Amino acid sequence: MDTQITNAQRAEVLTQALPYIKRYTGKVVVIKYGGNAMVNETLKKQVMEDIVLLRLIGVDVVLVHGGGPEINDMMKRLGKAPEFVDGLRVTDAETVEIVEMVLAGKVNKSLVTMLGMHGGSAVGISGADGMLIEASVKDPRLGFVGRIERVNIKPVTDLLDGGYIPVISTVGCDRQGNVYNINGDTAAAHIAGALGAERLIMMTDIEGVLRDKNDPSTLMSEITVDEARELYREGVISGGMIPKIECCVDAIERGVKNVVIMDGRVSHSILMELLTDEGAGTMVKA
Repeated sequence: MDTQITNAQRAEVLTQALPYIKRYTGKVVVIKYGGNAMVNETLKKQVMEDIVLLRLIGVDVVLVHGGGPEINDMMKRLGKAPEFVDGLRVTDAETVEIVEMVLAGKVNKSLVTMLGMHGGSAVGISGADGMLIEASVKDPRLGFVGRIERVNIKPVTDLLDGGYIPVISTVGCDRQGNVYNINGDTAAAHIAGALGAERLIMMTDIEGVLRDKNDPSTLMSEITVDEARELYREGVISGGMIPKIECCVDAIERGVKNVVIMDGRVSHSILMELLTDEGAGTMVKA
């Protein structure tokens, strides 16, 4: 099959994207890049290309990232078995050091470097920098897993004003100097809300919300907050999708215009979502 496109087709693609470019230029888009969506290097490269392109057309992009698989890998290499309660990582004093080292160090700086390789100007920070994410103990059983108490957004807006792409790792801190492991989706919702973002994109390893979880053709392209609550009551939204939808609703209640859950395993899914009629994944809106 010939996949080459003509110059006329390229021009047509750009023309169709123009209304969307106008819509998002000068607006803030927060992208939550999930650990399980980051494991393929080819797809990771395409995500970085999408982010740099958006920045070049004037979109203020903020990248919030997790890194669960990398944390698990490092813990195993150090002879420590990962442990979870209700889907949250049990984080003792030793584990929180590993989390900070992997997220704020290895993963964060690799994403910053990749953005730079594709022509972007990115700066990596953690939620502990500038007290960006102030946190407290969420549940004593979980150790240093944090509940977000406050977001001090100025470090992020300063970077955006300087023309940079902020790349944020999801660790937080308290006034006593304790560091906390923060759920990435929750952190992205709070940060997007504090920025009054036009859109929060949550990249994961699922297509979106399915009416029938075993049938990809039942993907729901758009749901309201009220519909999301009804789908939860019906049991359509269950398991790992529950906390994601809760974060979507939280973000909207904090002032984000709409939130999209989409499959980070699809090539250039960010551009498909923002710059085409087709879109990608499931949009949750007020």
